[in-house]
Amino acid sequence: MNKFFTKRAFIAGILFSILVAFLDHYSTDIVHASYMAIDHMPAGAIFIFFVFVFFINTILKKIKRKLAFSSGELLVIYSMMLVASSVTEMGFGSQILPMISAPKYYASPENQWDKLILPYLKKFLIVNDEKAIKYFFEGLPKGMSIPWKAWILPLSFWIPFILVLYFVMFCIASILRKQWVEREKLVYPLTILPREMVEEEKGALPKFFKNPLMWIGFSIAFLIGTINALNFYFPAFPKIMLVKGIPIFRRTLTLTFRVSFPVIGFVYFVNLDVAFSLWFFNLLFKVIRGSFNIAGIASTENVGIYGCSGEAIFAHLGMGAMIMMVGYSLFLWRNHLKDVWKGAIGKKVDDKEEILSYKASFWGIVFGSLFMLGWLIFSGMNWYIALLFLIFAFIIWITLTRIVCEGGIPTLVATTIASVQIVSMFGSKNLTGFVILALALTYVYASDLRTFPLASGSMSLKIVEKSESNRRPFFWFLFLALFINIVTTLILQLHLAYKYGGINLTSWYFIGGPQAPYKYAADVIKNPTVSNKIGWLSRGIGFITMGILIFARQNFLWWPLHPIGFLIGPVWLMDQLWFSIFVVWLIKKIILKYGGVQLYNKFKYFFLGLPLGLYTCAGVWFIIDLITGKQGNSIFWI
Repeated sequence: MNKFFTKRAFIAGILFSILVAFLDHYSTDIVHASYMAIDHMPAGAIFIFFVFVFFINTILKKIKRKLAFSSGELLVIYSMMLVASSVTEMGFGSQILPMISAPKYYASPENQWDKLILPYLKKFLIVNDEKAIKYFFEGLPKGMSIPWKAWILPLSFWIPFILVLYFVMFCIASILRKQWVEREKLVYPLTILPREMVEEEKGALPKFFKNPLMWIGFSIAFLIGTINALNFYFPAFPKIMLVKGIPIFRRTLTLTFRVSFPVIGFVYFVNLDVAFSLWFFNLLFKVIRGSFNIAGIASTENVGIYGCSGEAIFAHLGMGAMIMMVGYSLFLWRNHLKDVWKGAIGKKVDDKEEILSYKASFWGIVFGSLFMLGWLIFSGMNWYIALLFLIFAFIIWITLTRIVCEGGIPTLVATTIASVQIVSMFGSKNLTGFVILALALTYVYASDLRTFPLASGSMSLKIVEKSESNRRPFFWFLFLALFINIVTTLILQLHLAYKYGGINLTSWYFIGGPQAPYKYAADVIKNPTVSNKIGWLSRGIGFITMGILIFARQNFLWWPLHPIGFLIGPVWLMDQLWFSIFVVWLIKKIILKYGGVQLYNKFKYFFLGLPLGLYTCAGVWFIIDLITGKQGNSIFWI
């Protein structure tokens, strides 16, 4: 019997979740190599999983079959690493410590943060020991020990909030599973690789590793990554360029042609109309932006650095579209949500295959949201600002999760973030400094949204869909993996920062990123704004346009455009990825037209080999760089 939720799977998953943190932070902070946990498809987790499945588990099978982990156990282990990876770096772990210590460290007479920022920050949410802050960024003098006490108070307030937030995300993922997996039958492209890697047959190796097309794809990505790594060591060695930019619209924009092996590999499994819409809308928005640039049409509003890279019109357009998307989805899910409500009030419903009962999920969302609402008010927000922030934040998280599960893009962000939308809607003139700084602190977990537990949790539920019907233990497997990774990451980050000096680690996490929320807050306080009318108009246009796209999609079979393309079309990451999506869309279209489903299924192994080869290459060269002491040898970015 193929068991999933065993004790040894749990123990192995916990150990590997800890290992993911070490692999990622030593790669990004010490070796300055590839990012191992920055995306919805974490390279570090795949690398560890590959080594474990291909080498260790195969050896165990040869020694004694019963010693080897079953395919179900392996999928549980991977799911735990996937969830752990979502909080170890971009999602939370690399953000919180620098952000809660940056206000005092980066304050200067020039930026006037002592007047604009520090008076409005609740002291219990930031680090106040100036020596502890200085040594965190610059390194401890010899003989001194880490000042743990300086961090206890702020983290004792932050950690409960974060855990409740992530618990609510698991509740939402549990509620949405049946709707997305069984009723809408979403593809979940990012879950295909780990599932294929463990599909068992007779013999020691899974059939995935016996397929020659997989190894061809693997070798192409691995070889190109290795050639570029050797060029880093030996500049005379040839380098293969995977990106080229061409200036367009009178050099006001750049059209980027980037070959991303992970994107090509995963988008191969995306429906053709979805893949087409992803690259089409990006080019359409590129034309619109270029035309605006030539015509001099622009908004001077400061919307921060996230999403559409400061392009206010498109940031608000996307927010309106996301509101429509989630609003329509709630209508579409009405029958399923009725079952959830029945379960919540104690009526008998079929929820035995969920990681949490509908009753636990529903009331978990209710009481968890009330706790978060109270915490945000305590941090400085008015009650209605806190409520609106939570609504916007979850609209964005749910939208991105849907795009990940249907669109298969391993790395993406939304067009905007919740805190900026609130400032734009109300105007900073009508918000107190305490509210603005409380919104700035949300950057810790709700700004650079390249990964978060709602998406990883939703994918994990798809990964174990063939498990035994009682999946309740899986919740604890995932949540404990997440919690232990957070604790590990915080301790590890403090150790590395105090040993080497944070400013000598990853520059974005310790220099650029931590200053971003406070620079934005200082600007809108120093230059008060009123409610932005162009922002309201743009949100309205985005809302209506999205409604039209959804209506056309639902009512006209010939309609070629999928709404999710519009949702993320203007995002800066899509500017980098559109070409790879176009290439794989064209290849898949040709394969299906001339070879049919049989040829499509045959070539899937080649495309799965591409991301596996690149991620493995990144892991191998990280180990080589760690041994040699070489820094800055990044195999891949996206």
